[in-house]
Amino acid sequence: MATLSRTPSKLIRKLQNSSVFTRSFSNVNLKNNSFKSVSLCACVFAGGLVYYTVKNFGKINTVYALKAKPDELAKSVKLTSRERRFIKFASVEYGGQLYMTPQDFLESVVEQEPRPRLKRRILTTKEIEQLRDHTPALKKGSPQLFRNLRDKGIISYTEYLFLLSILTKPASGFQIAFNMFDTDGNQRVDKNEFLVMEKIFSFAWRGKRGMTEETNEDGKEGKPQDNYVNDDQGLQRRHNVDTLLQVHFFGKKGTNDLKFEGFKQFMENLQTEVLELEFQEFAKGHETISEVDFAKILLRYTYLDTDEYDMYLDRLLDRVKDERGITFDEFKTFCQFLNNLEDFTIAMRMYTLADHPISKDEFHRAVKICTGISQSEHLVTTVFAIFDADGDGLLSYKEFIAIMKDRLHRGFKSYAKNEGWEAFKSCVKQEMKSAV
Repeated sequence: MATLSRTPSKLIRKLQNSSVFTRSFSNVNLKNNSFKSVSLCACVFAGGLVYYTVKNFGKINTVYALKAKPDELAKSVKLTSRERRFIKFASVEYGGQLYMTPQDFLESVVEQEPRPRLKRRILTTKEIEQLRDHTPALKKGSPQLFRNLRDKGIISYTEYLFLLSILTKPASGFQIAFNMFDTDGNQRVDKNEFLVMEKIFSFAWRGKRGMTEETNEDGKEGKPQDNYVNDDQGLQRRHNVDTLLQVHFFGKKGTNDLKFEGFKQFMENLQTEVLELEFQEFAKGHETISEVDFAKILLRYTYLDTDEYDMYLDRLLDRVKDERGITFDEFKTFCQFLNNLEDFTIAMRMYTLADHPISKDEFHRAVKICTGISQSEHLVTTVFAIFDADGDGLLSYKEFIAIMKDRLHRGFKSYAKNEGWEAFKSCVKQEMKSAV
């Protein structure tokens, strides 16, 4: 556009300064009307010349944002919401592949934006080896593992999806999650079984682009990375790098087996660590958070507009009389209940039959049935103060469940309709197919 706007003005100035143009009309001594006629003709002639020049030569310096062939445009694939978020928060790179650090992962879960940085840090092979040596063994895991490691470790995109799924797993689903990796059913998971996540990603990536699976000519099974892909965004490369989870689960040599007890403890530790991080954001060193802060945590990932959001908080402020705060144990048990939200939904449908609102006693009983854990009286009173629309002491559980699903998945929509191995594959494939 700048080129097109500049061309006529330059051309007019050249015509005006041209000696030929000046001589042609400076010596004409005509009457006033005749001079106007000649001037008009000159303007028309100059305008036509400018139009011709712009039309034929004005496009020479025009810069186009994209010049892609039709087949290239057809192959272009939009990123999913999880892919965009991973790329946004991933702060390191190795061999052309993007990785998160433990701190990146925690921030991607609880923060809206990543920490300011000039560019991604490019890791060397020596630094990768140092990270591997710095990774603690599984038996030394704790609910502070990711916070203690900070940037001393790398997490791939498929591991990021795996960690996200852990955060929403109920305790009853831990064994199912373990069995999805234990492909031979020997109650142990080795490193190659764990790496099947990467294979799923590569299969989904090829399927999304209409590409066939690559096979060895001799029919023999090669290395796991032989099935990987070099995707356009750096989410996977055809190499095998010792990531934080690989070393933590299987040792520095990759020869250890992962048993269910260790796997379960890791999942519990990660859930606790993220919840502690969220709780301390509002507690600021105190043992409790206010009822309003508890409501803010529940509503922070929901798709409410400002007026609706304020309505819930105002409703809570008007109804809460005993402001004694929410402890971390109360907060944790409630979040564990949210991980059983699907079971709670089924229980409510069976219990109320006609979708009637539920009382506090009915809520208590349903939660205990689904989780085996009782919620404190004060916490249930706080929940009803937030979600009881008309103050009649009854909870519209449909509205409650819809909002809590947003909280549970932290703004990401959940597509998996089943459990276990098929659920994980469905999740990865759906993330590869859909762009939110």
